[in-house]
Amino acid sequence: MARLKAFDEDKAIDAAVDCFWARGYEATSVRDLAQRMGIGCPSLYNAYGDKRALFVSALERYADRSSRERIARLEGSGRPREAIATFFAEIIERSLNDRARRGCLLVNSALDVAPHDAGIGNVVAGYLDEIRAFFRRNIVAAQAAGQAPAELDAEEVSGHLLGVLLGLRVLARTRPDRKTLEAIARPALRLLEPKTKRRPRRSP
Repeated sequence: MARLKAFDEDKAIDAAVDCFWARGYEATSVRDLAQRMGIGCPSLYNAYGDKRALFVSALERYADRSSRERIARLEGSGRPREAIATFFAEIIERSLNDRARRGCLLVNSALDVAPHDAGIGNVVAGYLDEIRAFFRRNIVAAQAAGQAPAELDAEEVSGHLLGVLLGLRVLARTRPDRKTLEAIARPALRLLEPKTKRRPRRSP
């Protein structure tokens, strides 16, 4: 019979997320994690294997409670173009309210960990692909509803939107200024606006 774990797994993994998020992967030790999670090092190894495996679990938890939660909520609105715009608006608000300037754990990991660990790089890339797929689906839906230009290449623009999003998250850690962040997002979102018909000039 499997041995029951003697700690609250939800609280423990949330604590691990906070620890990795605050310190970064390399600077976080197993002892740091055990102390933050309120468990002993042996229990950590028994439950998760090692620091790397725990980090992968922490990334999954973070994705579930950030990007995936946001995607499910916004996509359920049935307003595809507004869903993308609101996604960016919420990211900007979150960045501005990030007093510790921790940024996004996924983006931080893409910069700090992925170049040195191909396996984790693939994991992070998968989560970023989910965000890009959200953009792509909603571009296509907006086009079908006549709310976005039909000639847009959804694959190309979804990649552009992801690039803008990553840039926002990085820039916000050094310059969390609303005017700057909104100015960066605005041209990208303008691509999705339907073209307005020009009024014919009146004869003099």
